[in-house]
Amino acid sequence: MTTPYGVLLPRDRDPATFGRRAADFGYDRLWLGELWGYDAFVTLTRAADVPIGLGTAIANVFSRTPATLAQAAATVDEAAGDDGFVLGLGTSTPRAIETIHGEEFDRPVRRLHETAELAGRLLRSDERVDYDGETVGASGAPGLDTDVPVYTAALGAAARRATGRVADGWLPHNVPFDRLEAAFETVAETARERGRSPDEITVTPWIPSAVAEDEAAARDAVRGHLAYYVGSGEGYRRAVGASFPDAAEAIADAWGRGERDAARERVTDEMVDALGVAGTAETAPDRLDAILDRDVVDAAVLVVPTGAEDLLDRTVETLAPNR
Repeated sequence: MTTPYGVLLPRDRDPATFGRRAADFGYDRLWLGELWGYDAFVTLTRAADVPIGLGTAIANVFSRTPATLAQAAATVDEAAGDDGFVLGLGTSTPRAIETIHGEEFDRPVRRLHETAELAGRLLRSDERVDYDGETVGASGAPGLDTDVPVYTAALGAAARRATGRVADGWLPHNVPFDRLEAAFETVAETARERGRSPDEITVTPWIPSAVAEDEAAARDAVRGHLAYYVGSGEGYRRAVGASFPDAAEAIADAWGRGERDAARERVTDEMVDALGVAGTAETAPDRLDAILDRDVVDAAVLVVPTGAEDLLDRTVETLAPNR
């Protein structure tokens, strides 16, 4: 197994300390998402002196302009030096965008497409950039002349087509691993239509992972992760529902009624195996390797579920690239 992979920074860990340990274990990149309470770019800068790549997985495309995203990415990339930075973008969810940021969750796929395209142009160009989009724009904005790639977290077919048109990488999350090849074909077809090679698009799935002495505890951790996402985001429900339609509906229904325990109980063992890695120190590494060895997978983001902090150290060490 030679596929490189990174790890998601837990919110309760010091970025530099955790990043240094991750680098020692062989992880190639420290990723961080963003919802509320902290800024992903500022937080990652605290690990800029660590010899490890950095990236957002993900920053949403509604709460910052493409220019703001580009300059933030360029700033972290400069601080990271040779290890570099990846700008991972996504739409987030209507609830997060409308309640936290007070923005209308309008035309999310178009917003993702245009933000990724414009941010990418601003990051790579050494000339002024003009862009007249339907949702975003720029006029005479100075290019930043960097090598920062832009990845998109795309689930539905329309968003995957946007990835094929404008993104350097794809960050699938909650797409069953045995469906990655078929899902990527939509990306690849669109890329070819644009005269792009699909080989230039880096496929980097999230892999929710937990390792415990008791396999049931590990499975419960991943179960909670899946229930949260299926229950709180329509796009995630649809992605999971492509393989598990009845279970996805039942999870979303229970979550919507505030029945969190019931939602978690509706995540089956089959779903855990199809969407994550859960096991003991003896079984989990082989499960991870089977995912990383898929031809479509170029890299990955190892994600220890929120709420499973007691399993964090064991999981990160057991599943480390240097194991």
